[in-house]
Amino acid sequence: MSYQLELRHLRYFLAVAEDLHFRKAAERLFISQPGLSKQIKELEQHLDLQLFDRHNRKVALTPAGAYLKKELSHYFNGLEQIIEHSKLLDRGIVGNLKLGYVGSAMQQIIPDLLLAFRNLHPKILFSLKEMDNQTQIEGLLSQEIDLAFVRLENLPRGLKTHPVLRESFCLVLPQSHLIDSKSFKNLGQFKNEPFILFDQKYSPSYYQKVMQLFEDSGFAPKVSHNTIHSNTIYKLVENNFGISIVPKSLQLKPQKGVKFIELNKLPHRTVLSAVWDPSNRNPALENILQLIKK
Repeated sequence: MSYQLELRHLRYFLAVAEDLHFRKAAERLFISQPGLSKQIKELEQHLDLQLFDRHNRKVALTPAGAYLKKELSHYFNGLEQIIEHSKLLDRGIVGNLKLGYVGSAMQQIIPDLLLAFRNLHPKILFSLKEMDNQTQIEGLLSQEIDLAFVRLENLPRGLKTHPVLRESFCLVLPQSHLIDSKSFKNLGQFKNEPFILFDQKYSPSYYQKVMQLFEDSGFAPKVSHNTIHSNTIYKLVENNFGISIVPKSLQLKPQKGVKFIELNKLPHRTVLSAVWDPSNRNPALENILQLIKK
């Protein structure tokens, strides 16, 4: 009997490769487990490859299977984008961009960028999602998003980056704090106070720069809380649980109960960058990159 390879066979393989369990994959695919096992076996025979190791009811990918899974995942992501873009064209829409961003990017960069972009390309849709740095990188690699705005310096090989904002830091204090911008002299004035900081997981490179601020000021901070959300920082500071240091752009976000002191006389700077995957075939991506690189 001749075997004709079809897309569904590759989808069957991906389902088993993701679950590493034939019964779970079969349930997800709405086919019988024996039927799925037969399809995978026929696929292996057709490709003349062993894709799975099967031992004592445990399933594991072979090196060939792991490679095929990785490449097919990219292939199907690209195929879905092609189909989605074709549907948009059929509706008279030129394209669709999916953007990820950290909160500080929304305060200064993204609004102006998207206004300019919409004026130039009114028939390209865009969607926005606030995400932490690492989740954005994962989204770029899986092509769940097209463009990321992150505070990271070490990126996976193959991704491209362009700095869009280089800025200083700000102290965040309760409104009732005795020190203000007029009486502020240096960070050493706060060496005995608890600090609320962005978690190191938020961005290791950003965290290191903040730690360098303290080191250059001659003390190690007492860190009482870590978070990845600026709103959490502001609420804790407002209620006198500590003070904080954030990127300057975050002071543009109106806040009650806190005040800011710019640290622009210190040499340290944090960089917000646009990051993308050059293998992403979304035709709308190049349009926004041209605007970013101006």
